[in-house]
Amino acid sequence: MRRIAAAIIAVTALVGAGCDGQSSTSPKITPAANDSLRAMITLPSGFTIQYFARGLTGVRFMTVAADGSVYASQPRSGQVVRLVDSDGDGAADQRQVVISGLDRPHGLAFHGGYLYIALGTGVVRVHLKPDGTANGAPEKIASFDGSGNHWTRSIVFGADSNMYIAIGSTCNICVETDTMRAAVMQYDANGAHARRYAFGLRNAVGIQVNPVTKAIWVSQNERDNITPDHEDLPPDELNILKDGGDYGWPYCYSHDGAAVPNPEFPDAARCTPTIPAALEIQAHSAPLGMTFLDRATRFPPAYQTDLLIALHGSWDRSVPTGAKVIRVHIAGNLPVSYDDFATGWQRPDGSRWGRPVDVTVTSDGAVLISDDMTGAIYRVSH
Repeated sequence: MRRIAAAIIAVTALVGAGCDGQSSTSPKITPAANDSLRAMITLPSGFTIQYFARGLTGVRFMTVAADGSVYASQPRSGQVVRLVDSDGDGAADQRQVVISGLDRPHGLAFHGGYLYIALGTGVVRVHLKPDGTANGAPEKIASFDGSGNHWTRSIVFGADSNMYIAIGSTCNICVETDTMRAAVMQYDANGAHARRYAFGLRNAVGIQVNPVTKAIWVSQNERDNITPDHEDLPPDELNILKDGGDYGWPYCYSHDGAAVPNPEFPDAARCTPTIPAALEIQAHSAPLGMTFLDRATRFPPAYQTDLLIALHGSWDRSVPTGAKVIRVHIAGNLPVSYDDFATGWQRPDGSRWGRPVDVTVTSDGAVLISDDMTGAIYRVSH
């Protein structure tokens, strides 16, 4: 992915919306706006899309609380917001800033009574008040380097109740000196006992636990500017993590199910112990957030064994790709193929009006898609 420069903001807690700590009303979404959206987005037969929320500058990752409220990160604004659909019409009508003043908040997870927030330089957690806002200052429980190209951090709790953090590389193609980079790190829920769980992952952004096998799956953005075919090599990846697994980068990449040496490291023997991608995705699609559909009760049963991944879209292809959501078909607990689920953010001429970032399942079984280009969250149901 293209290097994104971001200023590091000190971690402080500023509770509430703005200075007064009060919740606000979400911008009203008109029927005409939803009609226009449906005219632009193509979905499989029987599905419909509407705005869940708008006006969320740079909105990225989401998580859903036990009460059904939706929490979303806004890294550029340094804040996490809470969205509530109080009247059940599929659109958020209440909005609160849960916590602000954070250093590029990105991944979010609930665990053990806390909201955990993965920042560019570490992980903080907060207890929440009954109104859903932070109860006091955040507690920083893990720290890591936030420099270099890939600043987003994603978080998930495994079936073992350990915390797993995806930390991208500092560069496009290089040998990292920090073993925490280009890796998924494992911690306990208090941020202790840090160790590298899997590595060779240039920039794993989406991270989820398979609801059947309990294995951790990640989406990975592979390298840019490979010679001689930078447009279609190497594929982006969906990987199933194994403890101690080496997934190749920077030495190797996956192609047609095999590990291939990068031209900068022409050593085939170095690729032998690496683990090829579980599924290869069109190069430079930029797969980001993903969600298993086992809880998507507003989708047909045939979808509920599958996975959705948001493709943020390419920046370095002459014919742009991505800017859509794909459905990954799963058989025997393995990804076997994928096809388009939601398209239309990219126009026929390759320009875009939106870029999907994350997907998650709501408490009522619909799916939300965030879009950091338009600052919107969409709701999809069948």
